[in-house]
Amino acid sequence: MYSDFTLADDRPAYIQVKDYMKRLMTTGALQADQKLPSTRELGSLLHVSRNTVLNAYSDLEDEGYIYAVKGQGHFVIPSINTNETEAQPANVQLDWSSRLNDYARLAEANDLMKHGIRAGKGAISFTSIAPDEKLFDLQNVKRAFLDRMSLEGEVLLNYGYAKGYKPLIDYLLHYMENKGVDVTGKDLLVTSGFTEGLSLVLAALNKGHGRILCENPTHHTAIKNFKMHGYAITGVPMEQDGIRLTDLARELAACPYDLAYLVPSYHNPTGIVMSPQKRLEALRLLSEYETPVIEDGFNEELRYSGSHIAPLVACAGGGNNSVIYLGSFSKILFPGLRVGWVLADKTLIDYLESVKRARSIHTSTLDQSLLYQYLYNGNFEKYLKRAKAEYKRKYELAKSCCEEWLPQHRLSGDGGLHVFVQFEQGFRTRELLKACSAQGVVFTPGDIFYTDGGGQHTMRLGFSRVSDENIRKGIRIIGETARKMV
Repeated sequence: MYSDFTLADDRPAYIQVKDYMKRLMTTGALQADQKLPSTRELGSLLHVSRNTVLNAYSDLEDEGYIYAVKGQGHFVIPSINTNETEAQPANVQLDWSSRLNDYARLAEANDLMKHGIRAGKGAISFTSIAPDEKLFDLQNVKRAFLDRMSLEGEVLLNYGYAKGYKPLIDYLLHYMENKGVDVTGKDLLVTSGFTEGLSLVLAALNKGHGRILCENPTHHTAIKNFKMHGYAITGVPMEQDGIRLTDLARELAACPYDLAYLVPSYHNPTGIVMSPQKRLEALRLLSEYETPVIEDGFNEELRYSGSHIAPLVACAGGGNNSVIYLGSFSKILFPGLRVGWVLADKTLIDYLESVKRARSIHTSTLDQSLLYQYLYNGNFEKYLKRAKAEYKRKYELAKSCCEEWLPQHRLSGDGGLHVFVQFEQGFRTRELLKACSAQGVVFTPGDIFYTDGGGQHTMRLGFSRVSDENIRKGIRIIGETARKMV
């Protein structure tokens, strides 16, 4: 015994000794009421100082693992040994897979991290549309953290409010006003990213008809959540300037829908920006059928050219409360902070706040305050300008490489962190992926974004975290492989 102890360099020695002794006690290697070695003896056995053992024994005594008898030494407290035969319950091995509900099964089946594309070590991966961490404004983030902690550190480390951190809420309301939104009669709830916001809305609203309408293709995470909440999904085809209005009108006339979900700006996966005219007409149609709209702000800030287009929630005006806006800085700032928001009618936000409190109490106040201070310090605009310039350069590089190398294809989109490629009908990008993967290049096949099993001839190339050299090399390999398959 004691010969398997190894001292590491990255933790205090007395804590390592304490944890080691705990493990011996809880696994039964040290029995109840067994006398422990003296501090000097254990120090010699573990090759640490006597003071290290003294501190370890002191903590073990404080935590109720050992007791001391004056003049005799230290002993193991009886209740510590969990391996005593009389304390063991019946040896039951439950089959947890048989106890799972449909919600869990759908989540697992649609989990791209488990069942998606695997990139081998050193592979060129176009699967991610996360921001490039090399662009992160680390110094100003550190400064924002220190600024906020110095002002109210004790408050930030305690419980917060389900609705969100008040200074951030006020900032975001003003931010949305600057986008042209009339916030009269509206309110804002801070969430742990876009995904929680969508989940809260779907959980709170009555599923009267069990049908939801969206663009086809659309955001895979949204499709997954719709399925998990039991919705039947109807996808409406897209054109180069957004959703096809004739099909939208036909679907709305055919049957009632509980909700519509739209990504009007730098749509995922196509990158298409819905035209101002289509935004107004889509809202008119949806309002006519009293169908609420969930608007996904997604890549709204990643506009590389052209004029600003107001979000749907702004186009709806102050007299229309049917749009629920889901916002996030995840694709342009720091997704690790997991901060998003829902802007909607005050009555709805009031109920969403209670659902949020019941589910997760609140979004990390520390994360919210750090984001607020970073924004308040005026860093966002400078960072956004620099990030957009870099992403625009990469976007144009990826686009030109596609135009040079990919056979018989069509590109869509005007911005964002990816390009969407459509080959000729009948082409199979899953087969292309298999062939490219063998050459160390992976991408996202487009069929995962379609609501009806379509998109077999499409793919999404995320370029944000890929070097210039690998963008050129990777797309060239995809193109050369595709030409052999055409």
